[in-house]
Amino acid sequence: MAESATLSFLKTYSIPLLLLLLVASLVRNKYKTGLSDIPGPRIAAYTKLWRLYDVWKGQAHWTAIKLHKKHGKLVRTAPNVVSVADADEISKIYNIKGNFTKTGFYPIQSVSWKKQPAMNLFSTRSEAEHRDQRKKIANAYSLESLLKMESSVDDCGKLFVEKMNSFANRDEPVDLGAWLQYYAFDVVGELTFQSKFGFLSTGGDVDGMMQAIEGMLVYASHIGQIPELHWFLLGNPLFTMLMPAMETWNQTLLFTLKAINSRTKISRDGELELEEGKVGDDMLSKWAAVKSFDPLKMSTRDIVVHLSANVFAGSDTTAIALRAILYFLMKNPDKMNKLRDEIDAAGKAGKLSDFIQDIEARNELPYLNAVIKEAMRLHPSVGFLFERHIPPEGATICGKYLPGGTIVGINPWVLQHNPEVFPNPESFEPERWLETEKNKEELANMEKHFFSFGAGSRVCMGRNISQIEMRKIIPLLVREFDMSLEGDGEWKVKNVWFTQQHMPTVRLRRREKAA
Repeated sequence: MAESATLSFLKTYSIPLLLLLLVASLVRNKYKTGLSDIPGPRIAAYTKLWRLYDVWKGQAHWTAIKLHKKHGKLVRTAPNVVSVADADEISKIYNIKGNFTKTGFYPIQSVSWKKQPAMNLFSTRSEAEHRDQRKKIANAYSLESLLKMESSVDDCGKLFVEKMNSFANRDEPVDLGAWLQYYAFDVVGELTFQSKFGFLSTGGDVDGMMQAIEGMLVYASHIGQIPELHWFLLGNPLFTMLMPAMETWNQTLLFTLKAINSRTKISRDGELELEEGKVGDDMLSKWAAVKSFDPLKMSTRDIVVHLSANVFAGSDTTAIALRAILYFLMKNPDKMNKLRDEIDAAGKAGKLSDFIQDIEARNELPYLNAVIKEAMRLHPSVGFLFERHIPPEGATICGKYLPGGTIVGINPWVLQHNPEVFPNPESFEPERWLETEKNKEELANMEKHFFSFGAGSRVCMGRNISQIEMRKIIPLLVREFDMSLEGDGEWKVKNVWFTQQHMPTVRLRRREKAA
């Protein structure tokens, strides 16, 4: 009888009970110990849905800047998430010990290998695994190592200029934003596989990779705000059993395997072996050689995972930076002319090669380096927090004790638009980065707030690749062409973790070289 009464009660009041539980959960979120007094959007303290909605709108980077301008150094953007706007906290949150661990946002951005998630240096949350994997591959990303293949980067530059010349000769506007990504993809192909991917030669998206990466970023950026959902969606381990072909959905992995197969053979036991006569200075060659010498140090899985990470992240972030540099130069003709004068003067003095070498750009073109730095400050390639979990014992951030398990992070857009450090923060002013006798202290402070590549043990491994590409192709294009934006001259930006831009078309006109 009692059981019947209980069932009757539940049937009658199930919806009110569920609503009561929901309200209780929301109130508990709001008054979470240690976080209830941190300011932010009112609804964000109750639910993660506010942050998901903000990301869905595609302008989360500007939202973050506005919130910190209104509330100060700490802003609560979800029940358990605090955005930090203080460069002095970088050394604590992103310390070399790695005790502030990565959050559930990162593993979503991994490939599947043999039906299991395969974490790369970016996606792994394990500091021990990160240290172990980094030791294996760090040398391949050093400037010295990469410059052994500088001639291959020059080949990409030559092909790019040829393609741009064809547009100039026809007086036809060009989607320069897309072509810059083609260039970045082919450079990554040369450095990673000793072979271009074919983006520049075809003038289009090869195997739908650009579209596939954009789709993966949209998924990761949205689901990453509520990472628990991933295990009910593409991260569900049952999917590989119910749909064995699911691994073939990952375009990055398939694209990587296709590139690997052009250079290697697979032995009977399924292991990768570099074909004789195909050894070079590219990353595949180096890592395959290590594997051949010591299979315990470098496995086939390691090689596939690290190469696919290059394919996924190596083109998009660099293309974003290249677009930003040229866009801001075209929007500011006085800066473009100043850079061109520097390049022409250095060329006339015999300090530049026909295809400008990286060491020449670093040493002979100070304004170029300032332009690159300012464009990346004004438009960082990443537009979200670099999220970390506070260790179990808790930590004091900006004078406020935050309990263990709280998610904290710094958004590069927030630091790099701080008006106290960068006066007129939304203006493109490369001169601010030029060293003088009087501004060394200001420069040091600006460097401390420059966060485009992250910091600490998880600083971007591919930063040298990006910087080489920028230092080589930008002066080449500026020297060879007059460039102007078509239409209203405005780009459209959508933040999907990477702050991707859609540029207006560009009109190119060949220049007469300086006498």
